[in-house]
Amino acid sequence: MERLYLDHAATTPLLPAAREAMTQALGVWANPSSPHQEGRRARAMLEDARRRIAARLGLKGRLIFTSGASEALALALGRARAGTRLVSAVEHDAVLRAAPDAVRLPVDRLGRIDLAALERALGHAGKRPLVAVQHVNNETGVIQPIAEVAALVHQAGGILLCDCAQSAGKLPLPEADMIAVSAHKLGGPPGIGVLAIADDRLIDPMGGQEGGYRGGTENVPAAAGFAAAVEAWPDRLADWERLRARLEAGIKAAGGEIVAGEAERLPGIVAVRMAGVPAATQLMHFDLAGIAVSAGAACASGSMKPSHVLGAMGWSEDAAREVIRLSFGPETQAVDIDRFLAAWRDLAERSGAAAA
Repeated sequence: MERLYLDHAATTPLLPAAREAMTQALGVWANPSSPHQEGRRARAMLEDARRRIAARLGLKGRLIFTSGASEALALALGRARAGTRLVSAVEHDAVLRAAPDAVRLPVDRLGRIDLAALERALGHAGKRPLVAVQHVNNETGVIQPIAEVAALVHQAGGILLCDCAQSAGKLPLPEADMIAVSAHKLGGPPGIGVLAIADDRLIDPMGGQEGGYRGGTENVPAAAGFAAAVEAWPDRLADWERLRARLEAGIKAAGGEIVAGEAERLPGIVAVRMAGVPAATQLMHFDLAGIAVSAGAACASGSMKPSHVLGAMGWSEDAAREVIRLSFGPETQAVDIDRFLAAWRDLAERSGAAAA
């Protein structure tokens, strides 16, 4: 049976253009910091990739290559020239790990940040607070009101950090002081991302590479693959809208529930609940049917721990444990949605979760 992959929010398979670019870059094997001809060629390739990524994604200021969005977020949160850290309660685990003592900002039942609570927290945060709010949630697809958040943060003299791993290349990126992006969410290679900073004075340098903002030799082949991927990534928002409508209509007809269905969401990420059926059971069923989906974030689904995102939205632990996530990619089609829905109905009927 041919496998069906519906877990692109975890990672998207390498695009052919990215693979080809990395293969070509391997022919320019040298440390880009070396002064000889080979090193200069590698440097030129690295800077070309940096320029192309910035242009394609609309990123401004300095782009620092990192090992991915997680390192970019840790770099920003750990070395920002800022005071109190404030993060939304539905941030990715990478943010919560990097800023364990940060003030947690509540969200409403749809996972949107409570702007009034943010304004109050900023009023008590002191000088130059740093606020981290994800552009698109990786578990629910909910889009945060970043323009409103930015206005409040900047009015308080603060710094806004946005995790744009799920939105880069798919939505226009928000106006933020620092933005983290990951290549492998866009069909680029794993192990590379960028932190875009609007002003060099926002974070403390540490010495080393990337203008002194990061240690370690730059990964030129991965950077080349990243640039090729962002340029090759197709615009599928309209297609995804149709696919999501088809999926959600089928889920609701079969007695399922859509998470944050009334919120503005990236159409390529859909979280759904089959009441009474644990996510672990669902994942096994779909996997045996040849379909790859996940239970929330990939970094948490392996342990099957309750989603902190759904908990912050007011979901009970039992209900949260019945939610799975589907996410679309460059080649997802209506026939794929129909195949998933057939497998969903089969499990729902056998478990008694189907609509009467």
